[in-house]
Amino acid sequence: MRRESGVSHCQGFPHESMKVGIIGGTGVYDSRWLATAERLEVQTPYGAVSVTRGRVESCEEAVYFLNRHGQGHHLPPHLVNYRANIWALHHVGVERIVATAAVGSLNAALSPGMSVLCDQFLDFTKFRPGTFFEGGTNGVVHTDMTEPYCSDLRAVLFEHAEAVGLRAVNGGCYVTTEGPRFETPAEIRAFRMLGGDVVGMTSVPEVVLARELGLCYATVALVTNYAAGMSPDYLTHQEVLDLMGQYQGSLNQLIRTSLPSMQQHRDCHCVR
Repeated sequence: MRRESGVSHCQGFPHESMKVGIIGGTGVYDSRWLATAERLEVQTPYGAVSVTRGRVESCEEAVYFLNRHGQGHHLPPHLVNYRANIWALHHVGVERIVATAAVGSLNAALSPGMSVLCDQFLDFTKFRPGTFFEGGTNGVVHTDMTEPYCSDLRAVLFEHAEAVGLRAVNGGCYVTTEGPRFETPAEIRAFRMLGGDVVGMTSVPEVVLARELGLCYATVALVTNYAAGMSPDYLTHQEVLDLMGQYQGSLNQLIRTSLPSMQQHRDCHCVR
């Protein structure tokens, strides 16, 4: 296992082909689709992070895989070290990130098994460190969030989704809650009134931190169930795992087939 030191901000890695990082969420833990894989332990100001680097056929650059919830899914969403994860990917040269997430549907038109390529979010997290900018010598920094999720990455993923058997919607509002509990029906009614389409526990602060470092970021949010009060049944984590297991192969295939396009030079507004 190699060690990488990440004690300062990286200023970008100028090359024609772009490095892509994959953040695997619930049910997406397997990085065996990467060839010649090696594990890196990246040291960051926020703690050490384990990242797998490997190759994919037809891609010029290495691909980096990070398991959001850690080995064996031992980290609940409110205890994930989001700052360390995003810093680590940035440090090894990643410029574009694709994350997977299991979500509940707030929209009757978004049924279980569909994928949403989110373009907006509502933040209802409470206790998570959510920024790299905490004053001091860096001063006060306000990051624009007009387009938090990269439109270029979303377009590429949407283009390849149907070919791998995923019903995808390009656009949708991700409501991020603190967790680890599921939401109440009253909360779900409120989120729907505010314009939310799906609800999950991980997109914020991940997307915010990526934007602060000028990284492209996209979420493939797989709907695993209707949210509380919309579903006639009580919610369980097992049903989430079961549906993610059913679609894990399609998600991996979507990422693999999209990678060559995602490694092309970007023409988006994500660079800060």
